[in-house]
Amino acid sequence: MSDDALDEAAEAELATRWGPFRLVAFRDPVDHQEHLALVRGPVRDHDEVPVRVHSECVTGDVFGALRCECGDQLAAAVETIAAADRGVLVYLRGHEGRGIGLLDKVRTLALQDTEGLDTVDSATALGLPVDVRDYGPAARVLLHLGVRSVRLLSNNPDKARVLEAHGVKVAIREPLHAPVRPENLPYLVAKRDRLGHDLPHLDAPGA
Repeated sequence: MSDDALDEAAEAELATRWGPFRLVAFRDPVDHQEHLALVRGPVRDHDEVPVRVHSECVTGDVFGALRCECGDQLAAAVETIAAADRGVLVYLRGHEGRGIGLLDKVRTLALQDTEGLDTVDSATALGLPVDVRDYGPAARVLLHLGVRSVRLLSNNPDKARVLEAHGVKVAIREPLHAPVRPENLPYLVAKRDRLGHDLPHLDAPGA
């Protein structure tokens, strides 16, 4: 895939509380969604660039919901990239509720509250898929940016495999663990036991 695989992209400087970033907004040619990447420092032709591929989660990212780890991971990833003064955060829109959308996500949350179902069973009880996220847009923007290999900030081994399948070399996957709270413990346990996420800190004393 060539660097011009993204035929619609726009760039601007973005001042944030973590310092300056280059904001790259792009419309993916396959899913036709508008996504964005926050870029810090030089990344073209660099290896082991710190990269977070983050799925949109309005409840966690915007409103600070405690029953998921999304907001914590987003902040931790930006802080990690800022501390390294180099990296990319790819924010994938249309990934709400692992791809089922906001309305159905809220329906699954209601089932979790009323029926005691976990994040997997609450989706299947409604006839919904467990995970239909596509990481192809993340791979395409990373290739567009010229990143040679990434240090992937993720607990999800499948994410690394999918990026590799799309032509992005994952030099290392570095877990990005969020604080364990009573509100998010059932969610994290389901992600570990049923979705294969790398969350060994759940077994630590006090978790």
